[in-house]
Amino acid sequence: MSFTDPIADMLTRIRNAVMAGHAQVAMPNSKMKLEIAKILKEEGFLESFEVVDGEREAQKVLRLKIKYVGERRQRRAVLSGLERISSPGRRIYTKKTDIPWVLSGIGVAILSTPKGVMTGARARQLGVGGEIICKVW
Repeated sequence: MSFTDPIADMLTRIRNAVMAGHAQVAMPNSKMKLEIAKILKEEGFLESFEVVDGEREAQKVLRLKIKYVGERRQRRAVLSGLERISSPGRRIYTKKTDIPWVLSGIGVAILSTPKGVMTGARARQLGVGGEIICKVW
């Protein structure tokens, strides 16, 4: 099955899993999705992630374990929102001076830069701009 926007598919799967209260979510693996998962783990939105062999030999599966806080009845996901900014039909780029702040620094903007996929804060440190992939809070 081919997707026109695999990153939006990833974000939608995560959003649906959080709303349904699932502990983990699985999706087809790619380099970009793996980098986004690493950033989400480093920023504390995910407990862990792993790449496992799928049912078909050619395709590997990326499995994300969603992080929750609180006890059983009051359990809430750490991740409360995801928004895809740049899409295949409409790429959104930013200069190093115009990198957006997400909820005044509480959230994170994920950018694809010439130096790799990174958070908005890291891109500001390195002084690079790039394509705004998504915002997470």
